[in-house]
Formats: sequence, C-alpha cells, structure tokens
Amino acid sequence: MKLYTIDTGFFKLDGGAMYGVVPKSIWQKLNPADDNNMCTWAMRCLLIEDGNRLILVDNGIGNKQEEKFFRHYYLHGDATLDSSLAKHGFHRDDITDVFLTHLHFDHCGGSIIREGDKLVPAFRNATFWSNPDHWKWATQPNEREKASFLKENILPIQESGQLKFIEQRENISFTNNIQIRFVHGHTDAMMLPQLQYGDTTILYMADLLPSIGHIPIPYVMAYDMFPLTTLQEKKRFLQEAADNQYVLFLEHDPLVECCKLQITEKGIRAGDTFKLSEI
Repeated sequence: MKLYTIDTGFFKLDGGAMYGVVPKSIWQKLNPADDNNMCTWAMRCLLIEDGNRLILVDNGIGNKQEEKFFRHYYLHGDATLDSSLAKHGFHRDDITDVFLTHLHFDHCGGSIIREGDKLVPAFRNATFWSNPDHWKWATQPNEREKASFLKENILPIQESGQLKFIEQRENISFTNNIQIRFVHGHTDAMMLPQLQYGDTTILYMADLLPSIGHIPIPYVMAYDMFPLTTLQEKKRFLQEAADNQYVLFLEHDPLVECCKLQITEKGIRAGDTFKLSEI
C-alpha cells in the first residue's frame, strides 16, 4: 500500500464557528483570523494505492459553483485536485474508488463537474462510497445543516449509477488494510478510514478533529450537529490514539498534515507533527 497527500487548496471559515465556545482570545493564538474574523483552513485529501485499487478519500470543494458562492469562502492557494494527482503521476480517470467521509460541500464538492449543461461525475471510472444513514441525512437535511449539503454535489452521484453504500457497523472492512469507523457528532454517520500501514495505524480524522488546535476536548466546532456527542467521541478516539500511538491525518489543519498524541498534565495534546511522506 502506498499513500499520497492530495492538496486541493485552502479556504476560509469564521474562527468563532470553528472553535465554538472557546473565546477568541484563546483560539486566535492557534489560527490567527483576518480582519473579517476568518481563518484559513486546508482541504487536504488522501490517496491510497492498495493493490489494484486507487482510493481517494474526500475531494475538496470543487470548482463548479457560482462566483457568489466562492466569495463567501475565499478560496486560495496554488494546489488543485488535478495538479496534486498529477504530482504523483495520476489522473482523475485512474481513481477506482471515491470514499466520502461525509457530504458537506468542502469534502465532496469535487465529486461532480459541469459538462455543458450537465452535472456529471468527475471520476468517471470510480465507485463512490457513502452509507445509507448519512445519504438520507444529506438528501433530507435539517434546516440548520441544509446549507452544507448542496444537491448539485450529491444527487448526480446517485443518478450516475456509480454510488454504492457501506453497511454501518463498527470496524467494518473496506479493504484488507482499511477499516471504517463511524461517528455521529459532527453530522450523522460520518465515516473515518483507519489504515494499517505496515506497523503504523493511521486514522483519517475528517471533521471529528479538523486541526491540532481542536485536540483539547472542549474545542468543538459550532458547525457540529451534536456537540456533546462530538465531545464524547473525541475523548474516546483521542485516548485510543494516544494509548496506541496512532498517526492522525488532519484534513483541515493549514500547516500540519499528521501528528501523534501525548498525554500531559493538561490532558491529551499534540506530540510529534510531520508530513505523511515522512512515515
């Protein structure tokens, strides 16, 4: 198995929303905000070459939305999905599987592209993977989360016939080297891939842990649907990761790709930080 970081650029979100009840006087030191209170976040995806499968975990925000939409999120940076794939010698047509942790626009927007008046899969040879509970949650959204689930990102996947569902049960295997963990605090039935990479266990954190700045247990996003559930899930996963020295792959941290954890007097905190290629 080979692993590659796929950078799809940066965007900005409100710092207060990203840190929830944590005061700005504290979180400002972790990710300084601009004059509009916006902080920069990565949209970092993972490419897994596993036997004859080339699996892309999440795919960023995409580029098919109107300019008005993108003005809200201040997209910037030189990296794109295509340039990052090309850097490692791949093309989107090589992707066999698109694994969607969840269907918020910054995680699945690259799934669909415009071809004239049509919305079609960006990965024409791939199977797209979600699960029934989250799919229903996304296609019948509640009013609070509705703005994060864009029908143009989601419905064309099913219409293409390329969508398959994963059964929701703990530690279900996706491949011989990949298990799936389910969490429900950020959104219902979000999926976290857990990889066995030689002697190293790597856990793709998605929005359970957006950045190393969110490691302290109370640092929970205001975007989370069920923040107390997130809090309990974080406690459980971070303790497991610290005890077993997992590598955490961080999707949104603007600087840090991966980290390990350490137990300190203040609780669990970030230990070593490094790039995926350094494992």
